[in-house]
Amino acid sequence: MPSMGRNDPRQYDDLADAWWRPGGEFELLHWLAAARARLIPPARSAGALLVDAACGGGLLAPHLAGKGYTHVGVDLSTPALGHAAARGVRAVRGDVTALPLATGSAEVVVAGEILEHVTDLPGTVAELCRVLAPGGLFVLDTVNDNALSRFITVTLGELIGLAPVGLHDPALFVDPRRLIAECDSHGVRLQVRGARPSVPGVLRWRFRPHGPTRGRIVPTPSTAVLYQGRGRKETA
Repeated sequence: MPSMGRNDPRQYDDLADAWWRPGGEFELLHWLAAARARLIPPARSAGALLVDAACGGGLLAPHLAGKGYTHVGVDLSTPALGHAAARGVRAVRGDVTALPLATGSAEVVVAGEILEHVTDLPGTVAELCRVLAPGGLFVLDTVNDNALSRFITVTLGELIGLAPVGLHDPALFVDPRRLIAECDSHGVRLQVRGARPSVPGVLRWRFRPHGPTRGRIVPTPSTAVLYQGRGRKETA
């Protein structure tokens, strides 16, 4: 296979065994999944649909236990979907720009660490909002578009192992003002807040890779690098 460029989705197939490896390449994504789940309330009705867009290996699944959702994960990576299905996710192979789901079918739509990877942000946001029911909840986290974010996420992050080399294309990072406007155009009133990984957790992960990290994502006033978003779709 020819060498892959930045943001090539085939990299996730090659990294499939890392999804659930303690202290592995996707350790930070576990912390993000836990933080994402804290923004999701219990289902308003038993079995309500939660759509996990670009679900990867199903890292959100353990944190939704007991909340009452039918957890559907959509992803392009067949190996990742295998891991997700093994953790109870209803795995569906599909693209976030053309979700194989009915309009207005989801009580919750989750877009975790995907918007900074898509080449068509307006089309992706439109599709995520399409499947969200009126009054439904949109939850996301992504990476800001500025020099500091590019340095921390790509230059420094790849150097010290916080992100696999080549996984991000900084040209696709997302300014929160743009994202708020895109969501607003589809009736979703998004509010954002900054987030960052806990420093002790990062240090344990990098210097004690075989032990428990106890890492977590914590809120911060600054959205300069990483930020979370939460908003409800307007009712008719």
